[in-house]
Amino acid sequence: MDITFIEELSLNNWPALSTVLYDGWVLRFAEGYTKRANSVSPLYSGKCELSPKIDVCERIYRDNELQPVFKLTASAPDGLDRLLSDRGYEQVDITSVQTLELARLRDPLPSEFSIETQPSEDWIADFCRLNGSALHHQPVMTRMLGKIRTTAGFIRLYEEGKAVACGFGVIERGYIGLYDIVTDPSCRNRGYAEQMILRLLHWGRHEGARSSYLAVVLNNAPARRLYAKLGYREAYRYWYRCAPR
Repeated sequence: MDITFIEELSLNNWPALSTVLYDGWVLRFAEGYTKRANSVSPLYSGKCELSPKIDVCERIYRDNELQPVFKLTASAPDGLDRLLSDRGYEQVDITSVQTLELARLRDPLPSEFSIETQPSEDWIADFCRLNGSALHHQPVMTRMLGKIRTTAGFIRLYEEGKAVACGFGVIERGYIGLYDIVTDPSCRNRGYAEQMILRLLHWGRHEGARSSYLAVVLNNAPARRLYAKLGYREAYRYWYRCAPR
């Protein structure tokens, strides 16, 4: 698996509000909403020495009143993870990136669902209700989702007319990436997320996707079991290094 390929997709499909490109690294900013959108992705090696390069990134993030955070994979420049550790950066949220081929996707069970290509106010409200998102983050999330430039599907699964699960998928270069899959806490372990994902993957295949990817934090055992049941397999891992506060 080409790590950089999937990382490019994930940067595009969970867009930040603004970015700075610096010698092969992508610095992302979204007013502090999620580490993914407010961290440095050292996508390519570049030519500058690592230590002064880290200094510049730290200064930019602190000038923007954000904690410096780096998102790292096995393809990160040699020595970067060690340098960050030596500076006191804490390793957090080790995450498994998993992929699935869609050729033999099984059919979902009959269910009530909707898919829209833009996130409506109702979708945003249902997502925030199910995810417990803070009210002040909703405008930022809405702006971020509005920056998606390829085909997207925002799905909800209903039980007796009420949304019990939601999420979205973004299609680019033959892959549908799944993001923010969430189920009503009172309705978990009842198969809603599985059926919703199957619906979303079938929609993605109809729209031209041949494969799928997603990211799941390693300590989220229920989600990992679900994705394994659907046939996802790990391609690589990433983790964050967060600067001391």
